[in-house]
Amino acid sequence: MTMTYLHLDAVAKRYGPIRALRDCTFSVGAGEIVAVLGPNGAGKTTALEIALGLRAADAGTATLFGGSPKDLAMRRRLGATPQLSGFPDALRPREIALAVAAHYPHPADVDETLAAFGLSALARRRVGDLSGGEQRRLAVALAFVGAPDLVVLDEPTTGLDVESRRALWERIRALSGGRRAVLFTTHYLEEVEASATRVVAIVDGAVRFDGTPGSLRERFGVRRVSYVGPDGPVDLATGDPDDAVRTLVRSGVAFRDLAIEATSLEDAFVTLTGSTK
Repeated sequence: MTMTYLHLDAVAKRYGPIRALRDCTFSVGAGEIVAVLGPNGAGKTTALEIALGLRAADAGTATLFGGSPKDLAMRRRLGATPQLSGFPDALRPREIALAVAAHYPHPADVDETLAAFGLSALARRRVGDLSGGEQRRLAVALAFVGAPDLVVLDEPTTGLDVESRRALWERIRALSGGRRAVLFTTHYLEEVEASATRVVAIVDGAVRFDGTPGSLRERFGVRRVSYVGPDGPVDLATGDPDDAVRTLVRSGVAFRDLAIEATSLEDAFVTLTGSTK
């Protein structure tokens, strides 16, 4: 049985008249890589902040390793990268990593962690001289330097180009699995396809889906049937491509270049949330 690291149970949170979360329930267990998806303003960051003990829930409960997210002993078993991060320009990545590592009882080797994220050559440069992408890699590396059991990453690849995002996720996956779990938010659905073992979709502050990326596609996805007809190219979105093809054949309409495209995670996400982000 998978050990539960994080559990939100019927969590609710308001900011004045705005209801950020309502009856939000999900868990993260050892070895999982869980993606939290949802439209902008759905409550993803609020859920993570409550899980990290940075905000208190108005209702419901949040437990971290079976205790309170505000308990120092529990917090020393997790690492995190916030959506926005900033560093003093005059400090160096190695200095910052050493300072973070000092807060953990059994941290990872600082130099090895920086190397894992391609930061060895930058370790002794001033942070103010690093590019935005290099600073973002540093922010993610700091989430791992304490050798935590749970890593929480809020939009970890924001501001990175495609190749940099892919390389960063290769490093994250290499440092995940076994006892370590990763919980992350992202707007890049290809990262979910490539890395997530589970998807939690939050819509209007509540969990609307909790399962594998494949089951999300099967439940909410559509397939695209395309062909060239007498009047030109035709592209149909359908939940039953076999029936669409049978209907086309029975119609007697001449066609060529028939193709059926598999459901994409993006199509399923749009169907579930009514949003592209």
